[in-house]
Amino acid sequence: MAKSTIKIRAREKDGVVTVKCLISHPMETGSRKDKKTGKLIPAHYITEVTAESNGEKKLTAYWGGGISKNPYLSFKYDGKKGDKVKLSWVDNQGQSDSLETTVK
Repeated sequence: MAKSTIKIRAREKDGVVTVKCLISHPMETGSRKDKKTGKLIPAHYITEVTAESNGEKKLTAYWGGGISKNPYLSFKYDGKKGDKVKLSWVDNQGQSDSLETTVK
């Protein structure tokens, strides 16, 4: 299996779970030129990010080319230790990844 493009941490404190994620992705806008060839670098960016906890959707984010390379995402929700948190993304070229972790 290929290495995941997602790093995720989830910690609970006082009934609130904080999820922190780092996604490795080029996030190309499609308007930047290659310095060697002078041609435009094709657009390649994440279009949708979803997060679930124990099968219940907690977050859906629709992104575009304006998000930086290797985006960082953090969010909170009411939860408890032991919950399963799954983060998934899809990009404009049909690539995707997902990763699940347990709340500590």
